[in-house]
Amino acid sequence: MQQVRVRFAPSPTGSLHIGGARTALFNWLFARKHNGVFVLRLEDTDLLRSSKESSAGIIDGLQWLGLNWDEGPETGGSYGPYRQSERLSIYRRYLEQLLASGSAYYCFCSNEELQQEKEAARNGKRDYKYSGRCRELTSEEVQQRLSQGLKPVIRIKAPDNGICVVHDLIRGDVEFNYALMDDFIIAKSDGWPTYNFAVVVDDASMNITHVIRAEEHLSNTPKQLLIYESLGLTPPLFAHVSMILAPDRSKLSKRHGATSVQEFREQGYLPEALINYLALLGWSSGDDRDFWSLDELVAEFDLGNISRSPAVYDIEKLTWMNGDYLSKADNERLLSLVSNDNQIKKWSVLYTRGYLLQALRLVGSRVKTLNEIPAAIEYFCEDIAAYDDKGVAKHFRKANAVDILTALIELVDNCPQFEAELIETRMRRQADIMQLKAAELIHPARLALSGRTNTPGLFEIMELLGRERCRQRLQNAVAYIRGL
Repeated sequence: MQQVRVRFAPSPTGSLHIGGARTALFNWLFARKHNGVFVLRLEDTDLLRSSKESSAGIIDGLQWLGLNWDEGPETGGSYGPYRQSERLSIYRRYLEQLLASGSAYYCFCSNEELQQEKEAARNGKRDYKYSGRCRELTSEEVQQRLSQGLKPVIRIKAPDNGICVVHDLIRGDVEFNYALMDDFIIAKSDGWPTYNFAVVVDDASMNITHVIRAEEHLSNTPKQLLIYESLGLTPPLFAHVSMILAPDRSKLSKRHGATSVQEFREQGYLPEALINYLALLGWSSGDDRDFWSLDELVAEFDLGNISRSPAVYDIEKLTWMNGDYLSKADNERLLSLVSNDNQIKKWSVLYTRGYLLQALRLVGSRVKTLNEIPAAIEYFCEDIAAYDDKGVAKHFRKANAVDILTALIELVDNCPQFEAELIETRMRRQADIMQLKAAELIHPARLALSGRTNTPGLFEIMELLGRERCRQRLQNAVAYIRGL
């Protein structure tokens, strides 16, 4: 059986979009499932829009996601080069083959002539197709024009009629009418190939067995199959993955928030969370599971389980999933991931790494992104600058608020071992003495020590803050209340 070989072939004209990342993931999973080869190829023949920065960004994004490639830029392989801009001599050989066989021809039509044809079609209320006026030029006529320095494009000869059937592994058989296809351009006048020609040559010469790509490329497939046929090549199997739509089912764009891998990275999402989420955009194993490891995804992945319907982007679900991954992640890793934050840098000088790790352990289940970590642990590292307004109205404006906090100051001073379990025992005993519910002490204490009404366990907070800081913050809160 032929070894499975798939590829991800982005154009480096922008950042790695989540749609592209999902396509890369599906190819990667398919390759790993079948012990095959995953190829990265950069389709950079659009010289005006392609950039080294975009190429580097795509490579960095894939590496961050953990989607390592077996062949490609920075890796090499037996079928390179893996940048289209370095494959011009390869395309030229295949173009010469098509010209020699009569399957393609030089077209010298000027832009003005083509515009006249389009206007005539528009006036006649018919769809435009190139007339094919250069199809029947003799070799002498072609040479004469070439000797005049004219720069032709190269067109392939398309059938006048008939049906092209695309056997799609996701969508089944899809039919296209050849009568709607004209003699399309396969090489521009500057010698560079067009997309449809270059992708065929690349996939064929790299022995790609399966092309898993976005639905938008389905309409290109008949043209590509014609090129395969004209070159006498066996095409790969095709699988076209549905689009990712915005929540309102419109085309996903910047106005819907983050849409690139780099943006998600900058906003504090973990790569494993994003991978897990992307896998569920259009694919299902048949059950309702949300969380999958990469190994589990590889084991279960099947093209037959990819939906034909568009997937809907849901940032809330991604954020929820990311929070779950954060709550289970190693705190050493999380602290390292936020080490470049200015606040974290400052606190790393003032506090031990062990202290920051303990603070992170306490808040870990409450943050949804890495970017929330500095704010979540701020009260462990900074004095309280302000108290929550609703908390003040509810807890600090009570008639007995000063009495409660004063009693807690005495408790802090007299607790023999300043440990969470003993602090809790003493505080609940104090509540009984004052004939109050424990919550009537806990809530104002939480506000005084953190400035917030919603935190991890109060007693663990007190143990980590330590006796001296707890006393000082309680005293500050008493002074604040008296000034209300």
